Amino acid sequence: MTSHQIRQAFLDFFRSKQHLIVPSAPLVAKNDPTLMFNNSGMAQFKDFFLGNGTPPSRRIADTQKCLRVSGKHNDLEDVGFDTYHHTMFEMLGNWSFGDYFKKEAIEWAWELLTEVYQLPKDRLYVSVFEGNSGDGVPFDQEAWDLWKPIVGEDRIILGNKKDNFWEMGDTGPCGPCSEIHIDLRPAADVAEIPGKSLVNNDHPQVVEIWNLVFMQFERKADGSLIPLPATHVDTGMGFERLCMAVQGKTSNYDTDVFQNTIQVLETMSGKKYGNPDEPFADIAMRVISDHIRAVAFAITDGQLPSNNKAGYVIRRILRRAVRYGYSNLGFQEPFFYKLVPVLAEQFKDVFTELKAQEEFVTRVILEEEKSFLRTLESGLKRLDNVVVSLKEKALNTIPGDEVFELSDTFGFPVDLTALIAREKGFQIDEIGFQDALAEQKKRSRQDAAKEATDWIELREADGVEFLGYDFEETHSHIVKYRKVKTKTGEEYHIVLDRTPFYAEMGGQVGDTGILILNEGKTVSIIDTKKENDLFVHISRDKNLDEALQNAGLVTAQIDIARRDRIKANHTATHLMLSSMREILGTHIGQKGSYLNDEVLRFDFSHFSKVSHEELQQIEDRVNQKIREDIALDERRNVPIQQALDAGATATFGEKYGDFVRLIIFDPTFSFELCGGTHVPSTGKIGIFKFISEGSVSAGVRRVEAVTGEKALEIMRQQEERLDKIKDLLKNPTDLVKAVESLIDEKNSLQKKIAALENEKIQALKSGLIESMETHSTFNLIVAKVSVPSAESLKQLSYELRDQVENLIAVFGTDIAGKPQLSVFIAENIVQETGLNAGKIVKDLAKEIRGGGGGQPFFATAGGSDASGLETALEKVKGLF
Repeated sequence: MTSHQIRQAFLDFFRSKQHLIVPSAPLVAKNDPTLMFNNSGMAQFKDFFLGNGTPPSRRIADTQKCLRVSGKHNDLEDVGFDTYHHTMFEMLGNWSFGDYFKKEAIEWAWELLTEVYQLPKDRLYVSVFEGNSGDGVPFDQEAWDLWKPIVGEDRIILGNKKDNFWEMGDTGPCGPCSEIHIDLRPAADVAEIPGKSLVNNDHPQVVEIWNLVFMQFERKADGSLIPLPATHVDTGMGFERLCMAVQGKTSNYDTDVFQNTIQVLETMSGKKYGNPDEPFADIAMRVISDHIRAVAFAITDGQLPSNNKAGYVIRRILRRAVRYGYSNLGFQEPFFYKLVPVLAEQFKDVFTELKAQEEFVTRVILEEEKSFLRTLESGLKRLDNVVVSLKEKALNTIPGDEVFELSDTFGFPVDLTALIAREKGFQIDEIGFQDALAEQKKRSRQDAAKEATDWIELREADGVEFLGYDFEETHSHIVKYRKVKTKTGEEYHIVLDRTPFYAEMGGQVGDTGILILNEGKTVSIIDTKKENDLFVHISRDKNLDEALQNAGLVTAQIDIARRDRIKANHTATHLMLSSMREILGTHIGQKGSYLNDEVLRFDFSHFSKVSHEELQQIEDRVNQKIREDIALDERRNVPIQQALDAGATATFGEKYGDFVRLIIFDPTFSFELCGGTHVPSTGKIGIFKFISEGSVSAGVRRVEAVTGEKALEIMRQQEERLDKIKDLLKNPTDLVKAVESLIDEKNSLQKKIAALENEKIQALKSGLIESMETHSTFNLIVAKVSVPSAESLKQLSYELRDQVENLIAVFGTDIAGKPQLSVFIAENIVQETGLNAGKIVKDLAKEIRGGGGGQPFFATAGGSDASGLETALEKVKGLF
């Protein structure tokens, strides 16, 4: 069976068992603060297990895109070195929400594996949970009794909490499980060593292929377990391992899931996969063929590579793949992006979104590769120099500050440095790296982590009913609340059974307003967030416990004026996207948005700057549609396929249900799937005005715009500034010419100043050379100098370098009471001795109460205490 047939057989089997087949959720987790990426099949169904929502069917099956590269589930370090770990993988799963339980799950799993896939029964083993007295969970006798007549006692293994009690995280749904393992070793090996003894012992051919989780409990924040309102089944079968078993392979990478990509890599590199003489080539091909899936699908689902959070994870994976291709397959030019078409073709009938965005994903990866390759070679040289220096000193640990510099300056993620170090027989100082990282974070720390208590339940509710499309005020009951500690103090998170408050999602901010409790007491709501399927109303009012617990019927009122401004911005965003697609091309797709009551910000796929003329055309088109005062045509609960077939625009990376809401402003112009709030007609927007356009990342542009009163306010501010400029210039008849004349005059004066400064530096230079100390291997100049700027220190150092061989120059200066230091070391000295100007200047900067850094050959520092300059320069003489 091909991988496509194997996947389809799974879905067809469970369709025959009355399961609803649902699409995969996006790889990037949405509205779940506990997850960065969807790391398991059950992630999108979490709320159903908790009782916070109602599933579309009590029986569901799917294949889910998963990514395990962060947090508790992190397989990144293993990928490439073994034959069965992956970053992105597919998880085949069948689910029961309060319907069938252990009996059906076990019997159907056995039927599928042995009758449909015809896996040999004598090669399969199962495990059951042995119990845990600490958690008060007994031995899973029921699962044992069900498995015993199927496989016999000799093929049942008792598993501990680590292997046979499944938990998604520190809190949430959990329960005992039964794993199914298969022994894929040759018959001779099986005869010699029973497979039972190798289960869960990391043998590459004795692997788990299916996990049947029996959801019975919820783990609370204090570690306790409470029974779920109803029992559920959550199964997960790794698609790639299943293909290995069904296709009779000994490696996931030998299956047709990966072989298409590997064969392309063989052609591109001229190396053969499986060549025992080049083991690192095999590792590289496994890494690359795995990582391209994670990167491509993450970008498709809306997560672009970046320097923080989820974006940084994707960038790390991409750079790990590129480095393997560079070091082990000889790829000196971008190559990773060339694999996107291969992947898009392979999955065009399964995950169609990649094929639809093939060009965009390819361009993003290409730009990322170009950027990393520019620093990769120099970073590897730097690392080689460090290793040589350590070998000379008989050391085998790369210092933490070196690891940090490789990360900060050359873009080497710490795990990449650790990997390269291991290949060279070294380790890294992880603690030292963390210290250096912590110091940097201290300077740029933003939000503190939130610390939450468990929900305090006040009453039962089937779910939250959102009424905000039709009402600005509702009468509601408080379902539950919790207290959350933040950097700025304590917050109350409140859940109502019905609410008019829109929770932040789809780029639209959450509503603010008030809750009116008993006897007129009001609670200020400063924001509304969506957490899974809950609408969470956030308040920073103090001491609300008693009032919330005693509240009967609550009146929930949104800030109507603020909501109206938000609606105007949201509708304007729809009109703008349609106008962009008309004027710039149909390739324009939404890559992110943010809109509040002040401004709308929109990220979109486009590979060149939007010209001033194009922006004016888009702006004019939007304002034309505003003047037409087109009435909103809103349609709710439309079957999603019907909406897509009718031409509705959907956003890639968003998870839509079986039924969707359509927002239409003229079906021939703006026709979108959307859950946000909108004006009743476009005329309510008033006016639309762009305020900025720029680049966000490779292939992604960003515009910002304003509407209504905010647009008028900005235009008036611009008029006022223009009037002030005219007054300052004595009301010239031609303002543009007057400003151009000023600029010309300024440039001329700057050239004269630069010439004078250069004369001063030339005079200073000869005196410094005369004061130079000559040593056997270097020439040293240390001096306090008088220069007009910090840039002059660099000019002085570089000009001296051109005249003096083997130069080390350290200068200090006081510019208007602000001390500056610079350290220059000739590049040949840096390579031969390992001296580092950045480290030296950081040490010297302590004397002037400052800090700094730079390259190993040139670095600068600034401070606040000029009186320490002499001490700093005196300190230099003891360093060489």
